Amino acid sequence: MSAMSSPFVRWSAGAVAFVAVLAALRLQPWQRSAVPTTQESARETLAVGFLPVTCHLTCPVTDYASKTSVTTRFESQRFTDFPTVVETVKSGRLDATFMIAPLAMKLREQGVKVRIAYLGHRDGSTVMVRKDLPARSLKDLEGRVFAIPSKYSNQYLVIRKLMKDEGVDPTAIRFVELPPPDMPGALASKAIDAYFVGEPHAARAELDGSGRVLYHAKDIWPNFISCVLVVTDRLIAERPAVVRDLVRGIAESGEWADTHRVDAARLVSPYFRQDESLIRYVLTQPPGRVSYRMLTPRDDEMQVIADMALEAGILERRLDVRGLVDREFIPPDIAPARIDMPDPK
Repeated sequence: MSAMSSPFVRWSAGAVAFVAVLAALRLQPWQRSAVPTTQESARETLAVGFLPVTCHLTCPVTDYASKTSVTTRFESQRFTDFPTVVETVKSGRLDATFMIAPLAMKLREQGVKVRIAYLGHRDGSTVMVRKDLPARSLKDLEGRVFAIPSKYSNQYLVIRKLMKDEGVDPTAIRFVELPPPDMPGALASKAIDAYFVGEPHAARAELDGSGRVLYHAKDIWPNFISCVLVVTDRLIAERPAVVRDLVRGIAESGEWADTHRVDAARLVSPYFRQDESLIRYVLTQPPGRVSYRMLTPRDDEMQVIADMALEAGILERRLDVRGLVDREFIPPDIAPARIDMPDPK
């Protein structure tokens, strides 16, 4: 019996050892990064939505800066249009995102529980006109086709204000909605005559020679606001420390970007999937084309936007922005983010 059992025992032990080796190989223990450290596994993660426009530049900067954070990792989630952003928020799959201010107000009116926690930028939008047109003012565009990103955009509200200021009949200009990336091509092909959009989609037409600047946003509305940082009430209730860390990160990223414009262009270019020279042009020609300072939303300026949205038919009733704007998470002191720039390729 012992003579028969001894080889069997040895075979069984060998089989067990072989399986153990296979299991170890599958785990690939030599790849240390494949197994999270205790610090990494304890770190919270939050996806933050953005579009590849300079109004949202602080989102990818915060993504990059938080890669080495020991508290929260903010992963920027790139979108190409606001309707998709809205549906993702409504479905509960996104709790923080940048979006145009009137759209955030519309969501609130529809019962979607969101709050504006910070601004994305100041200025940063431009009215472009076909280079071959002699137009020097909005009135000169009567009878022309003018593209806007959306009827929910601040750009549309600003143009409505400018039409009133210049005495232009609201029906004298034909407005069409176009995705911002399509606007430079439409201008070059003369499918449209002018457009108003966030950068860098305006500068693209300027650089390719098909368009010229008619107005910078700040010429019409100093300290213009287009996009805001929106967070859900659920995120505030369940993860307030993460919201505080996010707003601080966005604020510090803005302070850094405002004083490191060339570096900021290089850093965000891969996130935007756009040419670095285009983004650098927007951030430096002139430097005041877009600003990332003074980003605390004030009730008075947000109320102006809400009232204009009501007049434009975007909102159905007057919105009291005091229930929408939440400044609780904004740090009292804002220092530039500490950014270790990636090595140039």
